[in-house]
Parts: sequence; structure tokens; C-alpha cells
Amino acid sequence: MMSGDDPPEDGVGLMTIPKEKTKKPPLYKVLLLNDDYTPMEFVVYILERFFGLNTDAAHSIMLTVHMKGLAVVGVYSHEIAETKVTQVMDYARRNQHPLQCTMEKE
Repeated sequence: MMSGDDPPEDGVGLMTIPKEKTKKPPLYKVLLLNDDYTPMEFVVYILERFFGLNTDAAHSIMLTVHMKGLAVVGVYSHEIAETKVTQVMDYARRNQHPLQCTMEKE
């Protein structure tokens, strides 16, 4: 009689294939850069519209951009970060503002 720990009598057993651990995809920071021309109200609107921030959070980040020269406005997967940067840059250009938005790997 075999117990659960004994190998089968014919020497054949089941081989298990170890699962590969999947890596989490890298994340990217989306940054807004300060300039001397884009109105602060426009930056607040961008943060509300494209990043879903409430007015207080948007105003706080806008002040950080203004005082420190840049601020992280969100951290996303590559595709989402790229889309956000494109949306902000396109909207700023259509409204004739030189606002710069970039992304960098976290």
C-alpha cells in the first residue's frame, strides 16, 4: 500500500513546471514644468481636466510647479503616462500656451 508521499511503483511521477513570476510593468511619473507665460488658472484647469484632481489639489500642485519649477502630477503605466503627456501638450498648444509636460521612468 502506498502513502501519499511515496513515489509510484513504476517510477513515473508528475512533473510540475514552476510558474514564472511576472514582473510588474515599470511606472512613469508625469511632470509639469514651470514657464513664465502659461497662466496659473490654465494650469489648474489642466490638472482638473486631465488628471481628475479637485480644485484644491490642482491649485496646490500648480503652486509647487510655480515655486519649484516642476511637479509630479501622477504616476502611471507607460501607455497612460504617454497619453496624458500628449493630451496636455496638444491642449496647451491649441490654446497657445508653452506649457511643458514630460514623463520619466520612476
